[in-house]
Amino acid sequence: MVAAALALQAGNTQTQIATSVMKSNLDAEKSSVETILGIPSAPSTANLGPGIGSNLNVTA
Repeated sequence: MVAAALALQAGNTQTQIATSVMKSNLDAEKSSVETILGIPSAPSTANLGPGIGSNLNVTA
């Protein structure tokens, strides 16, 4: 019984590690594709109204 529980725990740990590595690889691939396609990593402010997303002058 104890051996089965330990085997299950080891299997869960391996699954968590594999999931983490897979997510990291997918994030890297996404970044590569976005770079190739010329998609900026930061969100664009092109569709926002005037004054939105710009610096605020607080010297007044």
